[in-house]
Amino acid sequence: MILFDLNTDLNNFQDYLISKNWLHPTEKIKSLEKPGEGNMNVVLRIITDQRSFILKQSRPYVQKYKQIEAPLDRIAVEYKFYDAIQNNALHAHIPKILGYDATNHLLLLEDLGNCEDMIALYRKGVVNKKILQKLIFILGMIHRTKAPKDFPKNFEMRKLNHQHIFKLPFKKDNGFSLNDIQPGLQELSMTYKKDAALKAIVKKIGKRYLSKGTTLIHGDYYPGSWMTEADDLYVIDPEFGFVGFAEFDLGVMAAHMIMTTGKKKFLKQIHSQYDGKADEKLMTQVAGIEIMRRLIGLAQLPLDRTIEEKAKLLKKARKMILS
Repeated sequence: MILFDLNTDLNNFQDYLISKNWLHPTEKIKSLEKPGEGNMNVVLRIITDQRSFILKQSRPYVQKYKQIEAPLDRIAVEYKFYDAIQNNALHAHIPKILGYDATNHLLLLEDLGNCEDMIALYRKGVVNKKILQKLIFILGMIHRTKAPKDFPKNFEMRKLNHQHIFKLPFKKDNGFSLNDIQPGLQELSMTYKKDAALKAIVKKIGKRYLSKGTTLIHGDYYPGSWMTEADDLYVIDPEFGFVGFAEFDLGVMAAHMIMTTGKKKFLKQIHSQYDGKADEKLMTQVAGIEIMRRLIGLAQLPLDRTIEEKAKLLKKARKMILS
């Protein structure tokens, strides 16, 4: 496997891309950039004298947390996901595939330019109605896409995600000190780590997450996977995608709207505007679990909230799960 990063010699990059017929005959690489903070994979912007494009390559670990092992074939899932939806109306909301190298676990994608992710939502505390409607519409189109028969089960990535969503946040001794994130958060979390009724429901939904479903889902439908510039809206990073249940994506989406604004009304709004069938109770439970795992799990968000505000969110999330 050939590994690429910011320190790779440009001539080596040039030779590799030429060997794959991914460069124009007269095209020369000028520089490499880091386009943003990639969590799972190495992500590079390759700038030539004619254009720019994005290279993504998976490693046998999570790029942001190198101590966490992760399956190499996740890049194949991303490729298959984009490939499945690029021939319908969704093509306007995803980057174009420019090349794929399964041997080197590498995907070449269209550069979306000056787009930025929507992580700033957590700071603003306000959700634009038109953008929300478009996000719900896009998600409905993804869910209505028929997954090819050979779409990867993505079971290893699901097992990794299952640990961090359904198990570790609710484990009393998980080796992760929440007080390093915010004083008092560890003590606050113990109420939920000891809640047997809560944990029983979380376990049940976690089992469903690992089971075979019928709907193509994105698997990580939150502000870090949404890119905007002016009126353009794109969805990226589907490496957690699989054929599962629609309520997972819907619940995750709703959870981040609730954490952004503190308002539970987004559950009904998303459910009512979604073009498809979805169990509102299951969606609500998933949303509650996602809120909890983001507040008392390892996958923390840039969420500037007081300990009292987090206590309210956790209490709200518990009610949602037990609904």
